[in-house]
Amino acid sequence: MLISFSVRNFRAFRERAEWSLVASADKTREEDNVIDVPAFGLRLLKSVVVYGANASGKTKLVEALGFMQQFVQESSASGQTGKPTGVEPFRLNPTAAAAASEFEIQFIHQDVLYRYGFEVTAKRVAAEWLFMRAAKRVRNTPEVELFYRTGQDITFHAKQFGGIVGELVKNAAVRENALLLSVAAQFNQPRAVAVLAWFGRMMFLGVGNEVLEKALTLMGLRMEILKPDILQFLEAADLDLTDVLEGKQPGLSFHQDSPPAETSVQLMEWMQQEHTSIKTVHRAYTDAHEPADPVEFSLLQDESTGTQKLLMLAGPVLDALAVGRILVADELDARLHPNLVCKIVHLFNSKATNPLNAQLLFNTHDTNLLASGNFRRDQIWFTEKSRYGEATLYSLADFKTDQVRKDDDFEANYVRGKYGAVPYLGNFTALPTPPPEPAPKHENAG
Repeated sequence: MLISFSVRNFRAFRERAEWSLVASADKTREEDNVIDVPAFGLRLLKSVVVYGANASGKTKLVEALGFMQQFVQESSASGQTGKPTGVEPFRLNPTAAAAASEFEIQFIHQDVLYRYGFEVTAKRVAAEWLFMRAAKRVRNTPEVELFYRTGQDITFHAKQFGGIVGELVKNAAVRENALLLSVAAQFNQPRAVAVLAWFGRMMFLGVGNEVLEKALTLMGLRMEILKPDILQFLEAADLDLTDVLEGKQPGLSFHQDSPPAETSVQLMEWMQQEHTSIKTVHRAYTDAHEPADPVEFSLLQDESTGTQKLLMLAGPVLDALAVGRILVADELDARLHPNLVCKIVHLFNSKATNPLNAQLLFNTHDTNLLASGNFRRDQIWFTEKSRYGEATLYSLADFKTDQVRKDDDFEANYVRGKYGAVPYLGNFTALPTPPPEPAPKHENAG
């Protein structure tokens, strides 16, 4: 379970911004929306949403969390000596542009609370740290430092994070542009493997992972145990589909020694073939409104973009709920009716449909969700950008109780700017208009 994520000096965020899923003392929708974790004295939220004007930092926040996951998973394998790290600091200030970017995350995995973070520049890892706290009956169990790194100077806990790590440090085997955590996991250090396994439980939607999104749905359609759930998901969305027929291409298989790049290309080609051959099945009726033979439609050619998105969303959503995954979505509402987005949020908030405590983090412009009753104040977040291009992140729970009450009309208040995070619109009528077309010229008669 994700506890919190913070970022500093990355893209739109110059100062530190923390996205927290720790529930406030508010008892609204406590039974459904809050996960009680007594072993650590925590109450965590099942979903959080971010609002804000265009270019205010909503997508950059999702990208920051995505960058951290990608760098953790790939820095040891893909980064050769001297290769840039790919980090993008805040560029609208010369001091920040030359400084390191910082990422830190707290989460619970296998009854252990971890706090992991790093500072990274375009060329090297400037700092890195990992702490843990085991679940015990005593809430104030102290953190244990597993390792701390400053540049290439690394200290580590010999008992809790030893083994191969001692050899890596002794032989200076960790490149300056690679994370110690990633390298240690590559050599099967147990704690490092556990942390990377947790990072693998996060899935991102709308940020370039379309292949994986489609794969989860298409693979589910091939499994007798999962296909009924996908069809039920679509039926609940009132799409009037009776079946989905996936492509007839053979299943995908990889050679054991295939390099990652080749495997990625192969997966992309397979997905494109499968996607183009998907058929949806609709009911048909005679003039007397009696059932007729069902009709097959091409998903790509005949169905709306909203239907296409919802079908591809079915796999990731159902997968997250089935295994307790963390789903992070950029613009979840794009091409979807507001009522559908509301129902997806309800799936994560409900104890009945989310028994494994999957978590949903997303941004949106859909203000209808604020009036749906799905969210507590601490689940509603905003991004706002200053005149200097710096994004800030804050929660509705940060307001004083005399400013924001739990029974307020959150949607109306947000739209009229009470909480900030809305665009300041200029005078559109003052925009230049095209000059009138010249009158047609007529030849002189006679």
